[in-house]
Amino acid sequence: MHMLYNSDSFAVLEIDVAELASGTQAGEPSDSGTSGYEIVDKAARKGIFLDGELARGFRARAQALVQEEADEDTLEAFVATYAGLAQQPMALH
Repeated sequence: MHMLYNSDSFAVLEIDVAELASGTQAGEPSDSGTSGYEIVDKAARKGIFLDGELARGFRARAQALVQEEADEDTLEAFVATYAGLAQQPMALH
């Protein structure tokens, strides 16, 4: 698991599905193509896990924004588009 983005509004974690299945933790972003992304909307207290094609699209667009050196407002708007899909309520354990 690797924290990619953390703001007052959102948190984005990259989770290597292969690592998760094997029980290991490298702690670094994966280039294996088996990554999923957990997005937490802190205000709405909801989260979503992206995998498969949706995760690949998220990664490609996020990398493009980083290369463009997008400002924080642009990053927030980008994450908000995916966070808007969140249905799972967040709970503390």
